[in-house]
Formats: sequence, structure tokens, C-alpha cells
Amino acid sequence: MAPGSIFFLPHGTRIFNRLVQFMKNQQIKYGFQEVITPLIYKTKLWQQSGHWDNYKEDMFKVLGNDPTKEEDIIDDDGSEGLHDYGLKPMNCPGHCLIFSRFERSYHDLPVRFSDFSSLHRNEASGALSGLTRVRRFHQDDGHIFCELGQINSEIKNTIQMLKDVYKVFGIEGDNIEYFLSTRPEEKYIGDLITWDEAESQLTDVLDEIVGRKKWEIRDGDGAFYGPKIDVLLKDAFGKKHQVGTIQLDFNLPEKFHLKYRSADGSDLNRPIMVHRAVFGSLERFLAILLDHYQGKWPFWLNPRHAIVLPVNLTHVEAAEGIQKQLVGDILNDEVQVSPITGYNFYVDVDSRNDTIGNRIKDAIQKGYSYIIMVGDRDIENGTVAIRSRDNRKVSNMTPIEVRNMFIELECQYK
Repeated sequence: MAPGSIFFLPHGTRIFNRLVQFMKNQQIKYGFQEVITPLIYKTKLWQQSGHWDNYKEDMFKVLGNDPTKEEDIIDDDGSEGLHDYGLKPMNCPGHCLIFSRFERSYHDLPVRFSDFSSLHRNEASGALSGLTRVRRFHQDDGHIFCELGQINSEIKNTIQMLKDVYKVFGIEGDNIEYFLSTRPEEKYIGDLITWDEAESQLTDVLDEIVGRKKWEIRDGDGAFYGPKIDVLLKDAFGKKHQVGTIQLDFNLPEKFHLKYRSADGSDLNRPIMVHRAVFGSLERFLAILLDHYQGKWPFWLNPRHAIVLPVNLTHVEAAEGIQKQLVGDILNDEVQVSPITGYNFYVDVDSRNDTIGNRIKDAIQKGYSYIIMVGDRDIENGTVAIRSRDNRKVSNMTPIEVRNMFIELECQYK
């Protein structure tokens, strides 16, 4: 019913949301302000940005069934306005509109916007592949509007952000490859001098941050609006996937007449635009993680943090009480409305009338990070017996100690 679009089931949605929240926190650290932009725009926007001439074959056109619901619009040249729309394949034109909405000064720069809106690209049906090649996807998209003298530091910070994020997932060193993609031979916008300057800026930063011998050039593989740094990661099987990207754009600010007031009072200065993503497509990054972890998710990312196993049916009530303590405020019966802050964990109870051994085996197969057992002695002592997924050693801890351990694991991305 929706070729190339992913249905995220409950546990997949948990992982997806964790990745998004993780990245939102990193965006804040690096000075980004999150925005939410429309999903469809009038074709006129895509014509102004240059996407309609260079990218329309990969876009979805949107038409209403009843054209009378559209207002009559007359363009500046006296012609009737277009009533058809395009599903957005990228966020950059929308962010240009936001930047241009207000007067800007050199004091305001750099301006950094982040956006997690869904994007649509009309990939060929034969090219669709699982999570790695889809038609609807989400990017940890970001755009930086800055002065020429700020480019170097902004790209340095972005590369550092890339390295820090990938390291959390155990991806570093030779598993990360950098490529400089230069001007396409035919489909590109802008003049050659501008392109040469942009490519020179990216070359200097790569030499300084990555090292001259640790990146390669991809001739003619740049975006139609500017050169870019592509970042490829190796999955558990050695296959390479393009994820992160840093793209320098001197052209869109010109097309959207973006400007800011400089220190000398001039208001005709064009900002430089930097497009960047760290995960790239969240769907593709999730595919890499699925192979990378092979079902053994780290605690902070696991959709199944823990499971409580009552030894027999007489211990079910105690097990459910422990579950409420560990889950957090969401299941707190004492509050009418669950708070939006605090630590909350995914903890289940398996009270099936089956042996404790079979239920432990099932919990391990499902990938729960921790298995918690409750029996007579545990209830008497106010403790639980807890073991990890990968270690048979059992420890006795109070529910508060277990919760504090969970908090520490999450804070340390373990």
C-alpha cells in the first residue's frame, strides 16, 4: 500500500524515537534551533530553488482533486499562479524562507536550524531496498547560515560532531571514510569561481581535521547546488553506507535573496549556507545498527530494558509493583497526569504459568538487557535477583539500586 515507506512497529518506534532524541540533544549542544516546516510547497518554490529543473524527476507532484478549493493567484508577471504542489525531498528551501522572514545582522550569525520532518524522494521501484533505499525517510537535517570567515570553524565543529556521535555506537577509525564530492560536469547551478572557492574551503578543512591521506575525491559527484563532504560507514559485514554529509552552498542564498547587515551597515551581504546531516537517513542508519548489534542492543537504545519474572503466581503482585518502580513516573498511580521529564524505562512482567528457566531463556532470546527475578526471599528482604542478558551471574539489589543503575547506564550511553 505504500512502496518504499516504512511501518515502524512499537519496538522499532522506540528505537527510532531514542535516536531522534539523542540527536536533538547533540543539536542543542552545537547551537542548533529546531524548526518544523511544511511537507508540501507550491511548485513555484521548487522553481525558485532550482530543484524543479534539476531534481523534479525524483520528486512527487501533489494535486488536489478539486481545483476550486485553490484561491486564484496572479503572479507578478500577470500570469496565473500554479496550483500544483511538490512533496519536499529536502528541507533547505523551507529553511531559506525562515531565514528571510526576519531582518538579520552579523551579530546573529551563524544561524543554525535543525529539522526532523519526513522527506519524500521518488526512487525507482527496482532500487528500493529494505531500510537502506526508501521513498519516505527522515533526516537529522541541519542548515547553517554564516559568514565567509565562519565556514572553517562551522565545518570543523560538524566533523567533530560526526566523530563524537559515531563513537557512541562503537563506529570509529577505519570504519569511517570521508569523500570530497566536486562539481558535476553538467547539472549544476552557480559560476565556476564560486564552485572553486567552495571546494577549496572543504579541502582545507579535511586536510586539517581528517588528514590529507585519509580522505578521497569523488570527481563530479557533488550536489547540483554545491560541493559536499560525504561520510561512509562500514556495517558489520563490511558493506559501506553513505550517512553523514556536509554541503557548502553559495547558490541558494542567492536564489532566495538572503541577506544580513554587516558591521559597516551594509545590508547586501549574502550568507553562506552549509547543509549537514550526521545520521543522514535515520532509516538507513537504523539498518546499519540492526546489523551492527545483531539484536544485542545497548541498554540506552534497547526497546526492552528489563523484564520481571515472578517465580510463581503468588509473586505476580510484587513483580508488578517492582515494574512500576523501575518504569518511572509514566505508571505512577499517585499522579493524575504523567510528567514530561524524568527517566522512564521499558520494563515488562512475564507472569506466564511456565518454569522460570523457560521464561529466562525466552527473555534472553528476545534481547532484554536485564532479567529480574522475584521470589519469597526477595519479597522478605525488599530486594530482587538480577542478571544481565550476557552474564549468568546473579546479584541482589533493591529496586531503587536497580533504577539508579539504569539511570547511570542511560546517561553514559552504555
